[in-house]
Order: sequence, then C-alpha cells, then structure tokens
Amino acid sequence: MLYLRQLTYHPPASAQPILDQVCLELAPRQMGVIYGPSGSGKSTLLELVAGFAKPTAGTIQWREQTLDPESLRQLAGLVFQFPERHFCGQTVLEELRLGHPETSREAIDRTLAAVGLNHLPLQTFPHTLSGGQQRRLALAVQLIRQPYLLLLDEPTAGLDWSMRQQILRLLQELKQSWTLLVVSHDAEELAALADQSWQLHHGHLSGGPRASCADQP
Repeated sequence: MLYLRQLTYHPPASAQPILDQVCLELAPRQMGVIYGPSGSGKSTLLELVAGFAKPTAGTIQWREQTLDPESLRQLAGLVFQFPERHFCGQTVLEELRLGHPETSREAIDRTLAAVGLNHLPLQTFPHTLSGGQQRRLALAVQLIRQPYLLLLDEPTAGLDWSMRQQILRLLQELKQSWTLLVVSHDAEELAALADQSWQLHHGHLSGGPRASCADQP
C-alpha cells in the first residue's frame, strides 16, 4: 500500500506551497489517476514519490514504512512526460542497458514482450520509432528495473487517437502486475481504467480514498 501523509512541498522561491498537505492511499496492483490542470502540482507530486525531490513536510510510506528519497528511487520508476526527449542510447539495446550493463538478454526480451515491442530488432535507433513505440520503450526502460511502483506523467500526451488507444490498452495490462500512479490533465481518457482517482488543484488534493493525515497508518 502506498500512503502519502500530509505531503507538502514549499520551495523557498515559491510564494505558496506547490503541494499542500496531500494525503492519499493506493493499494497494490491498482491504478490511481490524479487529474488537474497545468501548474496544479501533478508532475511535482510524481517527482517527490520517485525520490527526485525531498518534501518540505509529510511522509511517503510503502507497506507501512516511511521511505527517504534514496529508498524511493529504488521503489519507483518514473516515466516523464515526452520521455522520448530523454533517450540517450544509440540503439534499443543500449537504452535498456543504460546504467545496468549486466542486464541479461532474457530480461530484455521479457520486458520488451511486456510492452509489445518484442518484434523490434535490438539495434533499432530509438528516435526512428513511432510515437507510440517510443512511449512503450520508455515504459520498458523503467520496467526492466523491476520497480514496485510505476509512475507516469501524462502518458498519452502528444499522441494521435490510435496511439493513445494503444497506450491505454498497455496500461490496462500493466496494472495486472504493477501498482500504477498516473497524472493527467484529461479527466475522461483514463477514467475507465482508474481504480482510484483524485483531483489536484493549486496543490490541494480532493476525491478518492485519502489516507488519514497522520504520521502512522
């Protein structure tokens, strides 16, 4: 179970908190969706859960244990909005092995199959892939790390209707094995897939199952 308890992020340069006492809970192998307009704090929330930033106050807990940023980076895998802009490998194989050169061919084949890219030659240049294939590769880059929690920032942004449907079907499959937390500005597109949903507005979270705003479960 993922718990966010009184999670607050108020950097010194900001007049108001970007996130203000956010509380939620998400069960294993469920897909939680957080909706909200641009600037509401959605991406910041994912960065905190991924361990890329440290909250000003509050706790992030997994299985009733409070985790620090280093532990969160081991727990979670974050797929950024427009992740294809972050590709560094010259081939699909290099992209999947970045930071993990010991990754076996068996693990690579299994992960590509999980995202529907097992037909691709491993020497394919990532930037020659279609938009939908690039999003699938970005998911594979995180999945090969075997995270417990998969975080996705606007996973269908910038894709045409057909490619968006492909990604939605993939998310439906992935939540059978992983816990997913997704942020989106579109309240309708992911509604049918979401097990839980919340709205984020000016750093305040509403709706859905919310963890008690206490330090312990």
